[in-house]
Amino acid sequence: MKIGELLKNLRQRLVTCRQDDTLETIAKAMHTHAIGAIPVCEMGNRIVGIISERDLVRTLATTDWAELTYVRVRDVMTSQPKSCNIDDDIHDAEQLMRKFNFRHVPVLENNRVIGMLSIRDMQALRLRESANEINLLRDAVVAARYR
Repeated sequence: MKIGELLKNLRQRLVTCRQDDTLETIAKAMHTHAIGAIPVCEMGNRIVGIISERDLVRTLATTDWAELTYVRVRDVMTSQPKSCNIDDDIHDAEQLMRKFNFRHVPVLENNRVIGMLSIRDMQALRLRESANEINLLRDAVVAARYR
């Protein structure tokens, strides 16, 4: 299955941010949209980074509380993040996530962010595939009994 097909099935709404956004803005966006990472984009959804819950926690743990209001996304984001293409196979994205221990990967089309793929999306896909396989095997066993 291609990543583009999976994204169509997910029907997600892409949430992006800018480099000069505050951490408070990002935390509220993640909470509101129940997401764990946001691509950082310039005009036209050209990706320049990604900020995740891990980045927020790391910053909270290592920054003086009085200084937090001055911290911007550009200060804590991961620049030049690994990404996958809409035409890539879903297994390639899964391997990328495993290799680098990512929970979220931006999906690009023509170098523009069009979606985010999460490990949760991959788990849901694997569960559906397993359920389908179980049903096929069950049908085969039932059919074999009545021959």
